[in-house]
Amino acid sequence: MPAKEADDCSERSSSPEPLTSLPFPPITKAHILHCSYHYWHELYRPITPKARLIPLTPSFLSYLRSDGIILPSDSPPPTPWSDSDSGVFSSQEDDTSDSDTEEDPSINFREIHQQIKDTILELGGKVAPKLNWSAPKDATWISATNSMECRLPSDIYLLLKSSDFISHDLEHAFDDCVDSTPSNPSSPPQPSTQNEIPYHLILRKYILLNPSVEFRCFVRSRSLLAITQRDLNHFEFLFPMKGALRARIQIFFEEKLKDTFPDENFVFDVYVPPPHKRVWLIDINPWAPRTDPLLFSWLELLTMEGPGMRSQTKHRDSSSSSDDCTSEEEVEDEDDEDEFPIFRLVKRDDPEAYSFNTPQFSAHKLPKDVVDASAGGPGPLREFADQWKAIVASQEREDEEGGGVG
Repeated sequence: MPAKEADDCSERSSSPEPLTSLPFPPITKAHILHCSYHYWHELYRPITPKARLIPLTPSFLSYLRSDGIILPSDSPPPTPWSDSDSGVFSSQEDDTSDSDTEEDPSINFREIHQQIKDTILELGGKVAPKLNWSAPKDATWISATNSMECRLPSDIYLLLKSSDFISHDLEHAFDDCVDSTPSNPSSPPQPSTQNEIPYHLILRKYILLNPSVEFRCFVRSRSLLAITQRDLNHFEFLFPMKGALRARIQIFFEEKLKDTFPDENFVFDVYVPPPHKRVWLIDINPWAPRTDPLLFSWLELLTMEGPGMRSQTKHRDSSSSSDDCTSEEEVEDEDDEDEFPIFRLVKRDDPEAYSFNTPQFSAHKLPKDVVDASAGGPGPLREFADQWKAIVASQEREDEEGGGVG
């Protein structure tokens, strides 16, 4: 008995401790900066869609961070009155023009405002904006086109100022990060605080992407572990192409990214448009909880066996067990999961294929009345708030009176 008890104790002590948090390696500020568009775009310009980068000034960043949505006029500044009219005309219109000019926020960043206009023209009249890490996809509901398409600077400002994703870039880029020691002591110091980040506005030529052929790819220790579709809808035509897409993306990674990106762990997004022969790099994301793993879980990605270990496990499992009750479909799915990198698509019977009841980014939306009031400046917004308080107070009084009668 004592020997058995000793064996039991030994087994208990050797069992792995339960995880209390995701086993991420330390997320460094350098890694976050390496995933910034302004950093990696120069490295991979030939394999990315056409884009222009505009360095942002403190005055423009202050405008993005400010409360309310006051959009500058897209027309040129008014021409000052000449006093040659000898006071014949009333000065009231002149005063109004001056007042409008003072309220125009772009007066503090005229150079950037003009750069944006020129870039829109250069890129064909339609662009899609983003900051260093994020695009304002959560704010497209406020756009007249219900998309990322922008034709005027004011379209861009409206998306940027309405987006929680952009606010995260501006206020929380270094959240949960540790300082990193530079590998080369002679290299210039990296930004260590939010205010030191070199923010850029990225304007990409607007094209209507086919969401069914956008994919997210996960790299750990410079090995491509997993690929998932980004749009969580079922696309039947993707399944016969799965092997070819996996091979195409794997070759792209090996040739373009594996040995050139500075970090060994990262996530990248690609676009493989018809005829599915060329892969475009759309974005690079941090290996961090803030990046959506989509059809995977982060625990799965962090603990997944690499290519070599996985093949050994597959051989061991296939030789030690067989289940006559396993369906052909389940066997086919398991075999597909054993191929490397693992490639997941939304199947016809997956819950994700029927998520149409919840619009994407719905948690980031505001009631239309609030947006309309905010667009009118502080006056209408204050009036809306007062009306709302009056409605709430009236409802509370009715509830109290009803309770008293009962």
